[in-house]
Amino acid sequence: MKLIIGNKAYSSWSLRGWLACKQSGLPFEEVVVPLYDAEWDRRRQGDEFAPSSGKVPILWDGDAVVWDSLAIVDYLADKVGRDVFWPADDAARAMARSMAAEMHSSFQNLRRKHAMNIRQVFPAQRPDDDVIAELARIMELWAQARARFGGDGDFLFGAFGAVDIMYAPVITRIVTYQLPVARFATAYMQAVLEHRWMQDWIAAAQEEEWVIQQYEQTPEIRGQ
Repeated sequence: MKLIIGNKAYSSWSLRGWLACKQSGLPFEEVVVPLYDAEWDRRRQGDEFAPSSGKVPILWDGDAVVWDSLAIVDYLADKVGRDVFWPADDAARAMARSMAAEMHSSFQNLRRKHAMNIRQVFPAQRPDDDVIAELARIMELWAQARARFGGDGDFLFGAFGAVDIMYAPVITRIVTYQLPVARFATAYMQAVLEHRWMQDWIAAAQEEEWVIQQYEQTPEIRGQ
């Protein structure tokens, strides 16, 4: 398998796809392409990017190609077994799938106004009301998962899985912009950030030489 991803400092969906591949336990080749550099427009028109219209991540497995992070999770779960990614309990799995899907389709204000930048910690500012509302919903989801299915584990459903993969970039955004969270969430966020795969990703992001200037400014400076 070959996974094509964008800059580790900035590409939230690439992080999800990469974590999914690591979770699968299957060997894969990792190809990092810098987003929005001088070669970006030419590169994204190549055959490897054609199925996704130039978006990352994109996973090639022989003739099979998958270019959406949640689809990558499901594709890999089909290969290695559903329980590698999702809780075995029916009720827990139903909630986990719903939470992952909600992350996939929602929280646009948080995404737009607080882009991922693992290398930065910006001065704390009060988020816009729409972002605060989305953070409250995320806290509600995390609290329900932990209370109902977290058990003695460190993650939302006990063991690290697909839903933690989907919310991992949210955690990095909370840290980067010092966004307000419920007290209970701190331990969960720390567990995700200290996971060995997250530590590997963060370390690699620190070593990248590419800089996308628009993501190196606070939301206030960007005018968002």
